[in-house]
Amino acid sequence: METTLEERILAGLDDEQRTVASTLTGPLCVLAGAGTGKTRAITHRIAYGVHTGVYKPQQVLAVTFTARAAAEMRTRLRDLSAQGVQARTFHAAALRQLQYFWPTAVGGPLPALLDHKAQLIAEAARRLRLSTDRAAIRDVAAEIEWAKVSMLTPERYTVAAAGRVEPAGMDLTTVARIFAGYEDLKIDRNVIDFEDVLLITVGILQEDEKVAATVRAQYRHFVVDEYQDVSPLQQRLLDLWLGDRRELCVVGDASQTIYSFTGATSRHLLDFTGRYEGAQVVRLVRDYRSTPQVVRLANNLLAARTAETGRHPGSSSWSTPLELIAQRPAGPEPSFTECSDDEAEAAEAARRIAALLDSGVLASEIAILYRTNGQSAAYEQALASAGIGYQLRGGERFFARREVRDSLLQLRAGARTAGSDDVPQLVRDILASLGYTAVAPGSSGAVREKWESLAALVALADELSESRAADGFTLQDFVAELEERAAAQHAPTVQGVTLASLHAAKGLEWDAVFLVGLSEGLMPISFADTPEAVDEERRLLYVGITRAREHLALSWSTARTPGGRASRKPTRFLDGLRPTADGERVYRTPKARQPRKVSAPSTCRVCGKVLGSGSERKIGRCADCPATYQEATFEALRAWRLEQARENDVPAFVVFTDATLVAIAEARPETIESLGGLAGIGPSKLEKYGESVLGIIADSNSS
Repeated sequence: METTLEERILAGLDDEQRTVASTLTGPLCVLAGAGTGKTRAITHRIAYGVHTGVYKPQQVLAVTFTARAAAEMRTRLRDLSAQGVQARTFHAAALRQLQYFWPTAVGGPLPALLDHKAQLIAEAARRLRLSTDRAAIRDVAAEIEWAKVSMLTPERYTVAAAGRVEPAGMDLTTVARIFAGYEDLKIDRNVIDFEDVLLITVGILQEDEKVAATVRAQYRHFVVDEYQDVSPLQQRLLDLWLGDRRELCVVGDASQTIYSFTGATSRHLLDFTGRYEGAQVVRLVRDYRSTPQVVRLANNLLAARTAETGRHPGSSSWSTPLELIAQRPAGPEPSFTECSDDEAEAAEAARRIAALLDSGVLASEIAILYRTNGQSAAYEQALASAGIGYQLRGGERFFARREVRDSLLQLRAGARTAGSDDVPQLVRDILASLGYTAVAPGSSGAVREKWESLAALVALADELSESRAADGFTLQDFVAELEERAAAQHAPTVQGVTLASLHAAKGLEWDAVFLVGLSEGLMPISFADTPEAVDEERRLLYVGITRAREHLALSWSTARTPGGRASRKPTRFLDGLRPTADGERVYRTPKARQPRKVSAPSTCRVCGKVLGSGSERKIGRCADCPATYQEATFEALRAWRLEQARENDVPAFVVFTDATLVAIAEARPETIESLGGLAGIGPSKLEKYGESVLGIIADSNSS
């Protein structure tokens, strides 16, 4: 008996996924663990709703957080014959509405969209006679973005930001003044930034009932993916889209909340049933991605959290991590490797990757993941020395490469005259003129990189031709697909080991994953100094672990450079998870919190007065007392700090604040012990930067 399309859409889903796909109305919250098929569940839900007549495709808006994820969702919906459904990012959906409603709601042409904030922020700082470098401008830009997605004006920022780390070492009042100046400059230049797109759309929907009614008539059903990452501003926009309706499906996992520094919060996910009484909750816990060994490590990592860090106010049951259940056959145990230094760790990773390649694992199915982008250099060098190709995620965009642009031109020209011949062969024939061959070149470098780009296009043609054969897939269809992917930066797979930060790896997966640099100070990062920040670092490691399908290697080094002091320790997150020398797993019992010692008031070394501010206490003298450091020493320390900030991809003040640099320059410490006695230099920073700082002081003493 022939099955219907609706039956085929539900076929192949597990019980929980089928519940998601067949629950078409009312508020629905899907708690979806890593690798549990959440995108499959929600795209099949949309397709099932369309084909059963419950949804009109044009009245469904699916929202996610990256253009790549939105493009993938559109591709899956197209493969399920659910064309017409809108799948966009929050910004893309809001910009589309803003472009449509601006002429009538506001009048005149829509202001130009500002690509980068840096120039206007620098100008606002100069008008205030503030000296800023590129790192400081980047930090202030990030803080302004946080403030705007938190719906804070410059006037409200100072109070709301109390307790946050001061960006670029500036006090919050100064940041607020720069923020206000930046907003004034945008008005003068008639430009808006990406946050304004959401803010203005929210403003129009709040103030113009006709516009709000038009949007609500257009979209009747909403799906929000990665709901744990919504900001207060995005949630406000979603509320306005919905009005008083309840046709909302959200999908998320609080254990994968790793973007709180951008304003994201899992509070909306955790409080969903409180906001929507009677909402249905479905938990997806069957992990189809990873082996039982990888899943067990991921589960144990989260289970080791203390109750205090795991609890969410008013939602204690929701904050319990989802315990994944592996569905794949058993695989190798994750490996734990301690290396003598960073160079040795990179070489060990390259050696093991070469062995995986020899065993048949594709280079595109291997990734090296690290905490900061500054760690990539050692692995780039190690892979290059081993003759292994790699690609940097976040580097040059695939569709910006010259050979890819040339390929699209040639394919577009070929599509005008091509008939209904075999599409994969047509693509091979056309790309042959640009250098594509069936066999990869033996050389590395630019020639190999160009071939890999062309081979990725050929592989995509093979894949799409097979999946869309029933629709009569043509070369014109392939070109249209490439143009859509280029607009969304949805690149096909390129052969080469992926190098990426843990944040950039979110949403991706590989057969083999190498998690490197897992030492205290890098994981958790040194500036994670609150229980909440440390817990987010644990979630970041959890995301890294759950990227692996089969092979998982975790490593750290005891020293930064060959011959350096072996003072590093493996991350606390691996306590009890990694085998000890005798093969046992030992769990470290948290130390009881000791009462804080009350110190005597700090006094100025120059005039003897009691020091009032934190900055004065760090320096050791009053702000208006004369400085006692050499300018050359201070500038050498500033130049070193900037280099460290760029290498580790962190704000400069995270390395050391200006006050701490002044204290170092004035004290001129000669030993690790005396350096560690200065305010603002804790054990992790002493371990990470101590030797370098002492070297700078020694050089300045001898000059």
